[in-house]
Amino acid sequence: MDYEKKFAKAKELKPGKYVIIDDVPCRVVSVDVSKPGKHGAAKMRVVAIGIFDNVKKTLLTPSDGEVEIPVIKRKTAQVLSVAGDSAQLMDKESYEVFDVSIPEELKGKVVEGIDVEIMESMGKRAIVRVFKGE
Repeated sequence: MDYEKKFAKAKELKPGKYVIIDDVPCRVVSVDVSKPGKHGAAKMRVVAIGIFDNVKKTLLTPSDGEVEIPVIKRKTAQVLSVAGDSAQLMDKESYEVFDVSIPEELKGKVVEGIDVEIMESMGKRAIVRVFKGE
């Protein structure tokens, strides 16, 4: 599938930025750079954690190579209902209704009628934070 993404030089990656590893959008945790050797460019080892699945991934690339950067959209949605580990949300801009699983750290805080911030990238969505009720 063709998702929105940008390209950047690997040497621009820093902890906290985003990168696509194995078609999974990830947040960079650490970057190690080796010295350039006699026969080539410096290599970078990028350790990142998947945004939606929390799986640790490693990318080994030349520092002057190109990497894919996901286009991440942040939106506000209203919780319509909660059933077990998933919540039914409505996008406040497009009024689209969809189901999202509730992250472990936000269970109990996601209740009907409140607003949440969601992160959307490469066809997946996740709840990022809960806004305090009025």
